Order: sequence, then C-alpha cells, then structure tokens
Amino acid sequence: MPKNQTPVYYGEYLRLDKLLDAQQPHSSRYGDEAHDEMLFIIVHQVYELWFKQVLHELRSIYKEFQQPKLDDKALYLVSHRLRRILTIQDLMNDQVGVIETMTPQEFLEFRDILVPASGFQSVQFKELEIILGLTRGKRIAFDQQSFFNRLNDEDRNYLEELERQPSLFDRVDDWLARMPFLQFEDFSFWEVYQQAVQKSLDQDEQVIRENAADVEQLAAELAGLQSNRDNFAALFDNERYTELQKDDRVRLSQRAMLSALFITQYREEPAFNLAWQVITSLAEMDEKLTIWRYKHAMMVQRMLGTKIGTGGSSGHDYLRRTTEQNRVFKDFFAMSTYLLPKSTLPELPPSVRQALGFYFRD
Repeated sequence: MPKNQTPVYYGEYLRLDKLLDAQQPHSSRYGDEAHDEMLFIIVHQVYELWFKQVLHELRSIYKEFQQPKLDDKALYLVSHRLRRILTIQDLMNDQVGVIETMTPQEFLEFRDILVPASGFQSVQFKELEIILGLTRGKRIAFDQQSFFNRLNDEDRNYLEELERQPSLFDRVDDWLARMPFLQFEDFSFWEVYQQAVQKSLDQDEQVIRENAADVEQLAAELAGLQSNRDNFAALFDNERYTELQKDDRVRLSQRAMLSALFITQYREEPAFNLAWQVITSLAEMDEKLTIWRYKHAMMVQRMLGTKIGTGGSSGHDYLRRTTEQNRVFKDFFAMSTYLLPKSTLPELPPSVRQALGFYFRD
C-alpha cells in the first residue's frame, strides 16, 4: 500500500530538468562548441555528486564517534557505511578512465577558457579532506600557502570554521585510546607484548648469526634488526614516542596506537572484530584516496605535460607530491612494523578471553 498521498513522477523526483540543464559548455561563447567539453563537465559534476554522498556518509560516521560510547550496533553501522564509501571510491577511481578517452589536443580546445577555475576550488573535496583530518599544517608547502586563497569569502569562512573542529581522525584516536583491555585486572598488554617482542627479536638475531654468509652480510642484517628493536622501543617509551610524533613519523597517540595494535593482533576475538573492520576500512579509504590522487596526477601529466595548471599549481608535479603527503590514516599501514606472527603472540588470560568473547547462560 503506497504511503504517499500524491503520485511521484520519476523526472520530477530526481529534478532532471535542473540536473540535465546543468551542463553549459563555455567554448560555445567563443565560437564552435568543443565536443569534449561536455564530457569534461559531466565527469566533474559526477565527482561532485559522489563527494556529496561520501560527505553524507562521513558526517553520519563522525556523529557516531562523537558519542562517549560506541557499542557493537554503532560499530556495525560505521563499518557498513565505510564499506559504502569504499565502493564509491572504486567508482571514482574507475571514472578517471572515462575522462582519459579525451585526447590532450581535444582538451586544449577549451582548456584556456577555464582559467582560473581549478579543482582547488572544489569546496566539497576540501571539506572531505578536512573532516578526515587533513588540515593545512599537514599539507605540502604549496597547499599551505594556497589552500584558501582561490576561494570566495563565504567558502573560505566555512572551511576555516570546519578546520577549528575536531576531525574524524581526532575522534578515532579518542575512541581507540578509551579501549579498556590494555590494562585488565592483573593483565597488562604492554608488559606481555614487550616480552613477546623481545623473545621474537632475540630469536631473529640467533637465526641471523647462524646463517650469515660473511661478516658484511652479518653486519647489514644485524643493523636492520637493531632498527626493528629501536622501533619497538619507541612504541613503548613515552618520550621516544613523543619524538616520533614531533618528527611527524606517527600521528596517533601512543595509547591509541597500542589499542589499534592489540585489536589487530587479536582480531578474531568477538569483541574486537567489528573494531578491526573499522580500522581496516579507514586504512583502505586512505589507500583508495591515494590511488585516486595518483591516477589524477597521471591523467594531468598525460593532458598537460609540464604545463602549469589552470589554478596556478605546477600541474603534475604538485599532484604527484600530494599523492603521498596528503594521507591521514597512514599509521594503520605503518602498524605492520609492530606486528608479530600469530605463533609468537602471548596467550590471553582466561578472564580477558571471556571478557572479549560471547558467553550464554541457560
């Protein structure tokens, strides 16, 4: 039984009159319309529509992380919506191939009439980056200087206010830092994990010493092992970890990093599985965003070579540098530095396993 009192017409519901009238090529103002400008407009409009949907999902996820407690129901919702974002990102990455059906010469037919319009002026994309946690201080120098100067006052004020709010990264850090199981009754994850790390590294050293072909190989492999020891030592030492943060080598707080590590190492535990899915999805979202930037950079190089972008950047060179620099959740990738093989993980005490599991009573 329909719930609406008035009939809904497909075209009216989707506002197709406005949507399909929103493509107005500028080249026709200066002579014959450049055929491929229509493709250029539609591809970028579709990107903006997907940005709108991704922002819609991110705002709902952010709202859940604002809560003082994130139960399994909320975590499932977050995980589900993150997976939706990842699916949208796959579409966005594939869409680069559509615009690459336009040749560089076809692009040059209308490119110069678009100055100074630029992707720099996509307020939605900037908002997406800011919500995730990519603020000016984390950007490359050119971005820090020009992030807002190509925007009108209204858009600039909106984004500057957004930068003053805690980001999703901040909320995720707070959520991880609240995890109670690092210290549970008499069990200290920090202590037992350090012991397991030390044992594993000692075994690695023994294998190296027994199998080195010559003195030079021995020295090189022992140097690599020492680097691993230093990384682990910094993970468990407050002062050394703080130095890593100051050098921008890690961004997560120490407690959040240890919680993420604990969750990842013991992800099969029922209480951790949803949390692990969220961590993995956040890392994957960062990865797919990096892939999108890389594909965009390659496409710009193909279209423009070494020409300056319409927004005044160095074109491909600028985009290439942002590909690696403009990442938010890269700590979840670097976390593999601290992972141990399953066979060497310390056994969790029965009280901890029971707290992390599902138990039913008759």
